[in-house]
Amino acid sequence: MKIVRYVLVLALIALFVFPAFSQEKKKDEGFNFGMDMELGAETFNDGGIPISYQKLSLNPDISFGKVGIGMAITLHYRFTDDGLKVRTEDWVPDASKGKTFLDLYLPLFRYVRYGHKGDPLYAKIGSIDDGTLGNGFIMGGYSNTNFLPERRIVGLAFDLDGSLFQFPYLGVETFTGNLAKFDVFGSRLYARPLIGLNLPILKDLQIGTTYAMDRNPNALKTFINPDDKPDAVSMFGFDFRQPVLSSDLFSLAVFGDLDFQPASGNKTETASGGLLGFGGKLIGFLTYGLNALFLGENFVPFYFDSTYDLYREAKYEMFNESNGIPIPGYAGWLASLGFSFLDDKLSFTTSVDGSFKVDSTADSTYPHLNAVVKVGKDIIPGFFFDASYDKRYIKHFSDLISPENAVIGADINYQTGPAVITLGYDLRYDAASDPQWTTTAKLSTSISLF
Repeated sequence: MKIVRYVLVLALIALFVFPAFSQEKKKDEGFNFGMDMELGAETFNDGGIPISYQKLSLNPDISFGKVGIGMAITLHYRFTDDGLKVRTEDWVPDASKGKTFLDLYLPLFRYVRYGHKGDPLYAKIGSIDDGTLGNGFIMGGYSNTNFLPERRIVGLAFDLDGSLFQFPYLGVETFTGNLAKFDVFGSRLYARPLIGLNLPILKDLQIGTTYAMDRNPNALKTFINPDDKPDAVSMFGFDFRQPVLSSDLFSLAVFGDLDFQPASGNKTETASGGLLGFGGKLIGFLTYGLNALFLGENFVPFYFDSTYDLYREAKYEMFNESNGIPIPGYAGWLASLGFSFLDDKLSFTTSVDGSFKVDSTADSTYPHLNAVVKVGKDIIPGFFFDASYDKRYIKHFSDLISPENAVIGADINYQTGPAVITLGYDLRYDAASDPQWTTTAKLSTSISLF
């Protein structure tokens, strides 16, 4: 009950103090403040058993210029024969379950950001679903949001370009997926060696080097054997990126990577792989890309991707050759296509990768599909939603619509006045886990207070 009183006090402070602060500062140019109160229900898999809780959440959102802060103060509770029961896992640290004080209380901040990816200065702390270094061959689209709502993980992205100080020769990109555990992290240092020569096109050539690591692949306790203490996973590489056209209607860049995954654990030799491709925009709203992949034996491309946290064990087994079966090298491809309209209110992106020649003994050579669609507010009256589909090991055309080896997610929202009703759904499949199917669903109502 102390937890209940504590959270309710926070809620009352937010309801009465934040609005007053907002009204006092609204005259300041560039300042915006808003807060939603969300009521609803969410289902958690506690010990493999789905349990539904009622939900009360206050979500203040503050922005000033390029600075933005979002918080999420949430209480999950349910009524039982013994009275009111609060989900203590949200508030009480438990070292035996890998939940420290930082694991629980850092997530109260949904995000704190400055700028956007691609700006000379970009920083974001909190929930991040687009962690990318360079061309993304080592780390591309990494997401730390795969375990919402059960677990919110706080990461950090920080990019700094020397052009901010009139020194455009150097820049750096950094990322860590979990500040509490500091397990997945990486950095890319890049240079523009020809920018001082003012040569057409070539002056924008970017040459970089990337290093990324997972200090503890089982940091999130996703391995079947909880006593597994796997070796660290690390990799590094070199890349280039050459913009060719940069107009609003048509853009084109040529890029490439050469990356290495050093010997570790059962892996006795360094594995290597490369990428060469091009991509950009057409007519200002169509995105495209086409890449050739050259993968050596036991090299795992796009290691830190959007579903990495869900497939840590499977990727570790491939990287470390845990099953004693080497992954054959192959030449492959990756194609992407998408569009974005109306300031990204309507967007769709999809990518497919695979081998030029499929090896029936190696699942990794079969095609992999990732697709995301977003329909924002004002496109369909009252409704807005986003959905994602990530499908691995597509062996037959019928596999495209099979949920096996897939991660499916959707958030469907209906707005009427200041109120928004949200139906959220996630379905994940893992053949190595028990149970193999993990389903998370939520139904909630949020009200924009101001």
